[in-house]
Amino acid sequence: MGVEFKHKSILIAGIFTVAALIVIQLFNIQILDDQYKINADNNAFRYDVRYPARGLILDRNGKILVGNETAYDIMITPYEVKQFDTIDLCNIFGLDINDVKTTLKNYKKNKRKIGYQTLPFVKQANSKQYAVFLEKAYKFPGFNAISRTIRTYPYNAGGNLLGYINEVDTSFIRKNPEYKRGDYVGRTGMEQAFEKILRGEKGYNIFLRDVHNKVKSSFSDGKYDKEAIPGKSIITSIDAELQSYGEMLMANKIGSVVAIEPSTGEVLALVSSPGVSVDKLATISKYYSELVNDPYKPMFNRAVMSPYPPGSVFKIVNGLIALQEGVIDLDDEYLCRMGYHVGRGVACHAHPSPTNLEESIMMSCNAYFCWAFREILDNKKYPNIAQSFNRWREMVESFGFGHKLGSDIPAEQGGTLPSTKTYDRIHGENRWKSLSIISLAIGQGEIGTTPLHLANLAAIIANRGYYYTPHIIKGSPDTTISADYTQKHFTMVDREHFDVAVRGMYRAVNSPPGSGATAWRVAVEGLDICGKTGTAQNPHGKDNSVFICFAPMDNPKIAIAAYIENAGFGATWAAPIASLMIEKYLKREVERKDLEKHISESNTIILNAK
Repeated sequence: MGVEFKHKSILIAGIFTVAALIVIQLFNIQILDDQYKINADNNAFRYDVRYPARGLILDRNGKILVGNETAYDIMITPYEVKQFDTIDLCNIFGLDINDVKTTLKNYKKNKRKIGYQTLPFVKQANSKQYAVFLEKAYKFPGFNAISRTIRTYPYNAGGNLLGYINEVDTSFIRKNPEYKRGDYVGRTGMEQAFEKILRGEKGYNIFLRDVHNKVKSSFSDGKYDKEAIPGKSIITSIDAELQSYGEMLMANKIGSVVAIEPSTGEVLALVSSPGVSVDKLATISKYYSELVNDPYKPMFNRAVMSPYPPGSVFKIVNGLIALQEGVIDLDDEYLCRMGYHVGRGVACHAHPSPTNLEESIMMSCNAYFCWAFREILDNKKYPNIAQSFNRWREMVESFGFGHKLGSDIPAEQGGTLPSTKTYDRIHGENRWKSLSIISLAIGQGEIGTTPLHLANLAAIIANRGYYYTPHIIKGSPDTTISADYTQKHFTMVDREHFDVAVRGMYRAVNSPPGSGATAWRVAVEGLDICGKTGTAQNPHGKDNSVFICFAPMDNPKIAIAAYIENAGFGATWAAPIASLMIEKYLKREVERKDLEKHISESNTIILNAK
């Protein structure tokens, strides 16, 4: 009996203890802790979102590439809307009255489902429209305005590189639940790549509703309001003036120009043409269909996405590999009688003959590099063509070809580099020889490189054998760059062999007319430009014009690749564009105004379509 009584007493005490704890917790929740009330009682509150200013995108000198200006979203809370002057509202914002009536009808139909939600009604109203609306706000119950920022572009340059922002849609929200309706997100380019840095963090103001569901006052005098946190700005490696200048030169041309600082790997300019005009970026939705359907694909970033045949600029790589493999030396000369006349042969232009490696780079001799390439693949130290080819391929890869360079440039592609399997498939296993793939000797055939790869090649030669991974972000308090971008990547060719390539490129630009030099027309006194022309065969039309260069010869400050589709000889279009950009960057002013005018006003799309 005593034991039973004792058990009952313990049970009763336990029940009272639990009950007391529940009462205390309810008191905390309902009386002391407003935060619980806020979360559980949403219909009593209205949250006005405070959108953060998106971070700025600056050039290497602190100039604004992408800025902000204030715009206003006119919001509607359908539950609070009463009869209002529809015509006046339409006049303020330039709305179609029938569209407005349809929208309001849908809101009324779904009133229960929408509840007390506040939704965007007019997006990105300007300051003038907002001022008029503010004066007449009393006439539009259920409407209010919130400020936000829209993007501005002080320089008409870099549309493809910078990218655009757009409002999130249902499918995006489903995959990224941290975003809500009305939010904007970077969709392409740097806006997308650095979204987490640029976007900032939303805030809000909480307002209390009365028993009639009208907004009465700020809740707890703003105690629980949250300030919006602006996005962080990023400093890019881009030179705004050079980027703008490059885009001016590339007007009415198809192709791209990439400029790199060899000593750091920082990208100074990255032009893709035709590109997206920055005038269209801020309101991209208006032009999206037009851009997508444009036959010249302005949204396609050719600088990092097009796997072009490199053409004659690739001869330098083969020459360097031949030196490293010991199958040629600097004094070896080969005859060129307007080409390489073995098998199907490879034609060449008229120039002095015979030539050694330095002269062959200066004159861009096809025959010399065909001989050198065959010496690489027919090297007797390898038991078969497959092994010598694999060694060649490995050394080509060390120059960054055949794979992504690992840059922070959005949408970078790796190009193409054939393997033994490629030729086993084309010719049959063990049925191909060095002569079967002779087109690789002059940068044709199954190899594809992006203009970024070619600019990187120019930087490698400028550095005499190594490169830094190209990148577009500079270190700053808000954006530290990856340690990967400060590591040197050495080629498999010894430094000592690069001197002949540098001398050959210097002579290609700075030798007098009649010497056989291919780029003498683009020499600039005092700049010591070193360059190599290329004319890449194009299965889809006229030849592509290619040029890589760097300057000065010693302690180079800039390396460039220019690639113009269907434009013919490298010396005709690509070389002048690249040399003008070097002059612009190193001198800040261009003295060759006649050449500048000719290039900027020429339309190679029309010229080469004839």
